[in-house]
Amino acid sequence: MAGRTRVSLQAAVAAWCLLLAALVGCGGGPAADAARAEVQSLLDRRAEAVLDRDAAAYARTGTRDGFDNLRAVPLADWSYRLTALDRTGDRATASANLSYRVDGHDRSPVVTARTLSLGRDRDGRWSVESDRPAEKSGQQLWDQGRAQAVRGERSLVLGVGHSEEALRDYADLADRAVPAVSDAWGSEWARRVVVLVPETLESMAGLLGSPASSYRGIAAVTTGATGGGPRAPADRVIVNPDAFRLLGDFGRQVVLTHETAHVATRAHTSAATPLWLSEGYADWAGYRGADRDPAEAAPGLAQAVGRGEAPGALPEDEDFGFTGDADGLARAYEGSWLACRMIAERWGEEELGAFYRAVGAHPDREGAVEDAMGRVLGVTPEEFTLQWRDYVRGVLGE
Repeated sequence: MAGRTRVSLQAAVAAWCLLLAALVGCGGGPAADAARAEVQSLLDRRAEAVLDRDAAAYARTGTRDGFDNLRAVPLADWSYRLTALDRTGDRATASANLSYRVDGHDRSPVVTARTLSLGRDRDGRWSVESDRPAEKSGQQLWDQGRAQAVRGERSLVLGVGHSEEALRDYADLADRAVPAVSDAWGSEWARRVVVLVPETLESMAGLLGSPASSYRGIAAVTTGATGGGPRAPADRVIVNPDAFRLLGDFGRQVVLTHETAHVATRAHTSAATPLWLSEGYADWAGYRGADRDPAEAAPGLAQAVGRGEAPGALPEDEDFGFTGDADGLARAYEGSWLACRMIAERWGEEELGAFYRAVGAHPDREGAVEDAMGRVLGVTPEEFTLQWRDYVRGVLGE
């Protein structure tokens, strides 16, 4: 009897669970699938409203927050892909990947993770109550306010909290930077650039998903996937307006040309490329053609040389950390620039470009510089370092 009683109870419990699953979608069954389908449909309608610039259709999907901020952004695509749904009754939190392309610039979509809060009305319809960056994901410019757009001949500048005139100045700088970089690197790149101008340093840090202290004193950075190839989304040059406004006209042009060089060289920059080469090349492109005395362009290193403290080795990657010693960071950039300047002067500008490409094409970091120096420049790293040390002391007037 006891054995039969246990079997009967187990059967009853199993039948009860099956009934519950059929009624309420317990354990991720049909009801859960239906909710996911409803939410995905909601996000599809919301994305369509963004592309159609249809404020009424957007409002029917939930909060209007963010719609006006996007009006000026030239979008070619905008879509959401639901990746997870955490539902409790009439409330839910959706995780989704937002994919978008900026018209005329992005060959492939930019993909960023978002978290959306959802609610359901009395008729059972879901609506979006908030749409924000997922944890550990950076903000998009339009998360920070109404974006403005200014198109240059070779650039698109998107800004928040700045006048159209100020954004036009950035476009002019970028328009001059693009042909300057093409003249140095060659024309086998997109030859256009997207510049983001947030309102403050803190806003810049929000776009990058990092503390503001990491970028204090840094005038601009470039984001993008290294080695992404021709179908990669366009890089973004992100300006720190607090530091940028302290620069003179020449300094501003050097900064935009430096960042544009990163955009041009991105497809040939890989994990094998040391920072002294990528940053040194970008600085070389920025200063190229300018009648600038090396001691004026590299004041920190010039002072070190004057004290008899000339560097003994090329900068390491860790020397370029934004949160470290500011003077050491400046000397790392200056020494890297002089290394690339020396290659351009002694071997030629084409060889400098060939050396950069050869390093980036190497399958591993180890041996990349050594192999490229041997094949392109005909020297060993030890010989190159000795020449560079003598060059630094010579041009900085030891």
